[in-house]
Amino acid sequence: MTTRLFALLVVMFALAGAGQAGRALPWHDARQMIVVTTAGWNTDHGTLRTFERRQGRWRQVRGATPVTLGAAGAGWGVGLHPPQRGGPVKREGDNRSPAGVFRIGEAFGYAARAATAMPYRPLGASDWCVDVSSSPYYNRIVDAQRVGAAAVKGASEPMRRDLHFHGDQRYREGFVIGHNPDASPQKGSCIFAHLWKSPTAATAGCTAMTRDTMQSLLAWLKPQDHPVFVLLPQAEYRRLHAPWQLPALDTP
Repeated sequence: MTTRLFALLVVMFALAGAGQAGRALPWHDARQMIVVTTAGWNTDHGTLRTFERRQGRWRQVRGATPVTLGAAGAGWGVGLHPPQRGGPVKREGDNRSPAGVFRIGEAFGYAARAATAMPYRPLGASDWCVDVSSSPYYNRIVDAQRVGAAAVKGASEPMRRDLHFHGDQRYREGFVIGHNPDASPQKGSCIFAHLWKSPTAATAGCTAMTRDTMQSLLAWLKPQDHPVFVLLPQAEYRRLHAPWQLPALDTP
């Protein structure tokens, strides 16, 4: 190889690297971030923190608070982040909470209105989240009275759990975590942040918390700040902290 060709290749690789480094992250516009970390992939509980970005720097605005996760732990989900190697992958019905970076969608609850700036969906008795992978409504909350009972046949996620499951309050307040936004079959559905049943009760793949924590989050979240939800095992958080421009944590 000639010296001139070698120099040209060096320049080409440098330019390619600069382009990759300068590429904006899909969540570059986020100014609010909810971060959940876990001890490992198979842990069914974690720690939640909240951050705001001002003048390009993340600042923690809420101290660490406990949450419960999927009974099987976590697995890589489908969100804003690029596909990752290593660790389990979220699948429909696997009882894992999706790991990665996700947009925060609409809030919902049993009440007619809620103290939040986020778009809010008051839930009715005929609202279901469709977890049937073959359905055209897969991974969507729909009103069975509008789409027809056949459209939600086989679904196991009635949103008014208090009416369907003996007063269950877990969906009394919550919000959508934007996992699998394109509703790819078998990638997982109906992923929410919602109230927990107890501090030791795991979920089917959601993130659950106290009512005080949920109300604090709903009051804090602002759609104009493009909030995102991050869930990662601690080792993955440390690995991805710099390339994903994640906030520094007050503890490992």
